[in-house]
Amino acid sequence: MNPLQTLIEQAEAEFAHAVDSASLENAKARYLGKSGLVTMEMKSLAALPADEKKARGAEINLAKQAIERALQLRREAIEQAALQAQLQAQAIDVTLPGRVGNQGGLHPLTRSWMRMEQIFRSMGFEVADGPEIEDDWTNFTALNSPQNHPARSMQDTFYVDAKDGQGQALLLRTHTSPMQVRHARAHVQRYAGDAEMPPIKVIAPGRTYRVDSDATHSPMFHQFEGLWIDENVSMADLKGTFTGFLKAFFERDDILVRFRPSYFPFTEPSAEIDMMFESGPLKGRWLELAGSGQVHPHVVRNFGLDPERYIGFAFGSGLDRITMLRYGISDLRLFYENDLRFLQQFA
Repeated sequence: MNPLQTLIEQAEAEFAHAVDSASLENAKARYLGKSGLVTMEMKSLAALPADEKKARGAEINLAKQAIERALQLRREAIEQAALQAQLQAQAIDVTLPGRVGNQGGLHPLTRSWMRMEQIFRSMGFEVADGPEIEDDWTNFTALNSPQNHPARSMQDTFYVDAKDGQGQALLLRTHTSPMQVRHARAHVQRYAGDAEMPPIKVIAPGRTYRVDSDATHSPMFHQFEGLWIDENVSMADLKGTFTGFLKAFFERDDILVRFRPSYFPFTEPSAEIDMMFESGPLKGRWLELAGSGQVHPHVVRNFGLDPERYIGFAFGSGLDRITMLRYGISDLRLFYENDLRFLQQFA
C-alpha cells in the first residue's frame, strides 16, 4: 500500500477516536504539527533528486489536504455533539405552566399621595413641586418665622454644611411651606402687568425633614401644603375645602371637623384642624390633622402681593398621618422598614 495512503488512514482513525477538542488537537499535532509526520515527509523532499521532487511534493500535498479535511470533519462532529449535549442538559419542557413573575403594588404612602392630588385637582388646585434643600429665607424668614424660632435650632433642623450664592444657610426643608413662597412669587411674576391676576390655588406635597424619631415621628416624613390666595377668600372657604377633602379621602360622610385657635407665625388668625369619626373604632376621639389659618400679611407681602388687596388661607398636614388613619396603621416606622409582610397587604 502507498505509504501516504496508509498515513491518511492512520490519521482518519486517530481523529475518529478523539472524544473532545483537546484530544483532537493532540492528534493533529502528530500529523500536521512542526514535527508531525506530514511535515517530516515534506522535509524529506530535500534528499530527492530534482526530477522527483515535483511529483513527490504533489503527492504529499494531496495527502496533507486529505488529512486536513478529515480533521475538519471530526472537529465539526465534536462541536455538534457538544452543542447537542448542552441543549439536552438545558432542555425546557414547554408543556409545563409558565413561571409568572410577582406582581408589585403601590406603597400605601404613594396611594395616599396620588389620591390626595386627585381630590385637590378636582377642586381646581394646581400641584407644585420644588427643592428639598432650601435656603433659610424661603424656609423660615419669608414665612414670618422669627430669628429665635425653635425650629431654626440644630435640634429640630438638618443644616447642610454649605451656603448658597448669597451666603445664606442651606438646610433640609422642615415643611413644604417654602413651596407656597416659590409658587406664589412665580405666579405673581407670570401675571405681572395683567389687569387681573388669576387666584393662587396650589397644593405642594413632598418629603420633609426634622430631627425626630419614634412610633409617630420620623426624621423624614411627608407633608402636603395648601394655599389659596385671591381678593376674597375667607376662613369659611378653608373649612369647606378641607372638610370636603377629608370626606372624599376617607370615603365617608360621618366626619366632624373643628378648628381650634392656635398660633403659627405664617398665619393670623391660626387654627389647628381636628377630625372625629362618628362611627367605627375611633368613634368619639378628636384627632389632630393639620395646622391652618389666614395667610399673614407679612407672608402675603413676601409673595409680592399687596395684603390690603389679597387675602387667603393656607394649611399643612402630614400625609403619613392621614395614611395611618385610612389604613389603621399604628406605627409610622412600618412605612419605611420595607417589610414585605406589611407592604403586600396593599398590593
